[in-house]
Amino acid sequence: MRELLGIIARNLVEHPEAVAVEEETRDSTTVLKLKVAPEDMGKVIGKQGRIAKAIRTVVKAAAIHEDKRVVVEIVQ
Repeated sequence: MRELLGIIARNLVEHPEAVAVEEETRDSTTVLKLKVAPEDMGKVIGKQGRIAKAIRTVVKAAAIHEDKRVVVEIVQ
């Protein structure tokens, strides 16, 4: 999941070298924290959060395929 999120984010932003994905486990849930350059934040979130929602949907679908629970957080 971590690699998938990184690939998606790097293809959306102007500064792919600034993309970082941290993985954290809380109970039975994996939390993926996506960090991008401040000027790329709008590209990752999108208008009214549509791109962020689409990213979360793709990652959750891949996680369900592997019987895992994953949450994506976009942080600065």
